Amino acid sequence: MTTPRSVLVLGSTGSIGTQALDIARRNQDLFRVTGIAAGGSDPQALAAQVLAHGVEAVAVVKPTVVEDLQLALYTEAQRRGYSQGEFRLPRIFAGAGAVAELIDAVPADVVLNGMPGSQGLVPTLRALRTGATLALANKESLIAGGPLVLAEAAPGQLVPVDSEHSALAQALRGGRAGEVDRLVLTASGGPFRGRTREEMAEVTVDAALAHPTWAMGPLVTINSATLVNKGLELIEARLLFDIPCDRIDVVVHPQSIVHSMVTFADGSTLAQASPPDMRLPIALALNWPDRVPGAAPACRWDEASAWTFEPLDGTAFPAVELARHVGTVGGCLPAVFNAANEQLVAAFLAQNTGFTSIVDTVSEVVESADEWHREPRDVEDVFAAEQWARERALTISTGGK
Repeated sequence: MTTPRSVLVLGSTGSIGTQALDIARRNQDLFRVTGIAAGGSDPQALAAQVLAHGVEAVAVVKPTVVEDLQLALYTEAQRRGYSQGEFRLPRIFAGAGAVAELIDAVPADVVLNGMPGSQGLVPTLRALRTGATLALANKESLIAGGPLVLAEAAPGQLVPVDSEHSALAQALRGGRAGEVDRLVLTASGGPFRGRTREEMAEVTVDAALAHPTWAMGPLVTINSATLVNKGLELIEARLLFDIPCDRIDVVVHPQSIVHSMVTFADGSTLAQASPPDMRLPIALALNWPDRVPGAAPACRWDEASAWTFEPLDGTAFPAVELARHVGTVGGCLPAVFNAANEQLVAAFLAQNTGFTSIVDTVSEVVESADEWHREPRDVEDVFAAEQWARERALTISTGGK
C-alpha cells in the first residue's frame, strides 16, 4: 500500500485551501495534511480544520490571534467529544515569518501555496528549497519573483493549480517540447464581454463583481472583468512553460469548459475540457503527475451543448497586450504591473477611480518603470519594485505629478 503524501496547505481558510482540504478528506489513502497556514481572521474555521485533519502544526500571520486560536481549538475539541487533557494543541507559529517557519519545521511531500498576493513569494521560495513539490495557486509569487522562483525550482517541482495552466500542463503531455507551436489561454470574457470601451466607462463596482462563471474574491473578480487576470496568466504561462509571449494567444470562450489548449507544429490542437470546478486542477496538482479518481464531475455527452470561441477585443480590453509587453521585457516589470493593478483595484472598490482607469493607470505606471526592467537580485528587490509601483499608481490616480 502506498504511503499518503504529506501536504502543507497555505491559505487554508481561502477558497483554494478549503477545496484542497476537502480533497484530502475524501482521499485519505492519497493525502495526509500535516500543517496549515492562514491569515488568522477566522480562528474558529482554522480550529475546525486542525481537528478535522489531525494537523500537527498551524501558522497564523496575525500574531494577536494566538490566544483566540488556542481557545477556539479547545472549544472545537470539546465539541468533538475530546475529554479534558486528551486533546494536545498543535504547534502554533505566529507573526510575519510564521508561514516560512511552518515550512521549515514540518517536512512535507507537497506544499500547496494558496496564499493571496505577493506575500506568497517568500513561502514559495522556502517551499522550493525544501525539495517539496510546490502546487502553486499563488500566481503572484511566480509573476513578481519570476527569475528568483525559476532559479530555485528543480525540473518538475513547480506544478500549477490555476485551471488554465493545469490544462496546458495536461495538454503538453501530448507532444514533445520541440513540437509545440502555440499555447492558447481561454477566457470567459467576464461580465462585460461584447461591450465597447466607451460602454464600460460608467461600470459600477457591483456590476464588475458579478462574474458569469466563477465565484472568487473581489481582487480576482475585478481582474477577470478587466482581463488583467488573463494578462497575469499569460505572464505565468511564459514562466512556467518557457514559451515566448508572442506565441501565447488568448481566446474568449464564454462557457468556460475548455480551460486552455496547445497547438502543435503539425496543426493539431489538444484541449483540456471539464465543467468549471477547481477541485480537478487542485487534486491533480496535489497528486501530480497522477490523477485523482472522481475529483470533479466530467462533461456530459448525452446532453446537447455548444462551445463557442471568439477573438479577444484588444481595444476594449487592452490589459492582455500590456501584459504581453510586460512579460516580454521581464525583469521586475511583472512585479510592477501586478502591484500597480492591485493598488488601482483597491481604489476602484473604494469608488476612488473608474473601471477603465484601472488598466489606463497601470499602463502609465509600466511606461514610467524603466528602472525596473532589470532582473531582481533578491526578494527585497521585488518588494521595492512593488512599493514603487503602488506609490506611482497612487500619484497618477490622484492627479499628482
